[in-house]
Amino acid sequence: MARIIGGIGASHSPTIGFAKDNGKRHDPAWAPIFAGFDVVRDWVNAKKIDVLFLIYNDHITSFFFDHYPFFSLGIDSAYHPADEGGGPRDVAPAMGHLGLSQHIATALTADEFDMSFFQGKPVDHGFLSPLSMLGDDTGPWQGKVVPLQCGLLQFPIPTPKRMWKLGKSLRKAIESYPEDLNVAIMATGGLSHQVHGERAGFINEDWDNEFLDLLEKNPKALVDMRLADYVTKGGMEGAEVIMWLIMRGALSDDVTLVHKQSYAPSVTNIATLVFEDQGAAPDADEVAAYRAHMGYELQGVEKLGGTYPFTQARSHENFRLNDFLHDLIKPSHRERFRKDFDALAAERGLTEDEIDLIRNQKWIEMIRRGVSFFMLEKLAAVLGVSNPEIYAAFRGETLEDFLATRKVPITYSVAGGKSADKTALEGAALEEAGDKA
Repeated sequence: MARIIGGIGASHSPTIGFAKDNGKRHDPAWAPIFAGFDVVRDWVNAKKIDVLFLIYNDHITSFFFDHYPFFSLGIDSAYHPADEGGGPRDVAPAMGHLGLSQHIATALTADEFDMSFFQGKPVDHGFLSPLSMLGDDTGPWQGKVVPLQCGLLQFPIPTPKRMWKLGKSLRKAIESYPEDLNVAIMATGGLSHQVHGERAGFINEDWDNEFLDLLEKNPKALVDMRLADYVTKGGMEGAEVIMWLIMRGALSDDVTLVHKQSYAPSVTNIATLVFEDQGAAPDADEVAAYRAHMGYELQGVEKLGGTYPFTQARSHENFRLNDFLHDLIKPSHRERFRKDFDALAAERGLTEDEIDLIRNQKWIEMIRRGVSFFMLEKLAAVLGVSNPEIYAAFRGETLEDFLATRKVPITYSVAGGKSADKTALEGAALEEAGDKA
């Protein structure tokens, strides 16, 4: 089974990535940053960490206010650097652990955390600044990651207590994963800082030292604090250290402090921290019960013929194809699809098999492969195909045969405007033909 070896705390200021990218290791003003991360890197390598569960907040780069989730778990195989305005950093993508991420996703959802999930999104300095420091001169760190993005930059946000509870569930999720893995929980962000308003530049090193001490010896005191207390003591943006409570909550009560350092050169107090977990291995019966709890809600669905649950595994395997079809909601993509499908498909990297599925409207084959029905609905609207025609194709029937099984033989689609008028006229003609028959 997977084991939690320990926890890491690390600041994620863009200062860190800037220092690494610009060769500041031996500059006295920057050297302490490297010294702290060197200890973290050496510990990760010595403990042979296979996977980092990396907790961060995106800085309105890949997650915008049009849809802003509290907890969004990465379920991708790779996480590429984001362009935050001046071009992406020249660093290798982080490789995701698909099996563990999908397992954790199921576990946290079963424990009633309202999760969202992401793939195909790049990651910004909140993720990359600390992770890139785990590599050395020979290249990036070779392990895998499972990222958790926390939405903390638009209020309301989750409470410190909610973070702690998520950590407790995370421990059960990881320890119930059957693969033999060494896992470390890495929380990023902070320490004290504020980057907006007249209070910009605020730092409180006394609070930072108190926070790190309480995190080790009395984390419950941090759990019981209000968000306003974190803002007052550590600055508005510095309140992101509540993410460290997820890490501490995922560890046992029995931890050993391996490393602790903070350094406040400019706008943010930059910290690194390592705890080793000394807790006992989980009880085998409890693990078995937890796995059963995870699968309870969908148990038996696999026995329903003609039913294909759209799982995260199917979603990931077919992300390119679903993404291509989803973009049919964009007029420019739709126009190119109609006028030059071959060039558009090649540009988007579709395989010959995927092209064949779309071109020949192989509706049931696309479902069996892992295309969401709601992507087929969009494709059908562009092609002028009604929804009942898709249902009939699924069942291996003609449209007329399918409509004969309905109380009212109607046709419709999600198309709007003139496309909707065309579907309605065709449906009326079918109904008239049926009446005459």
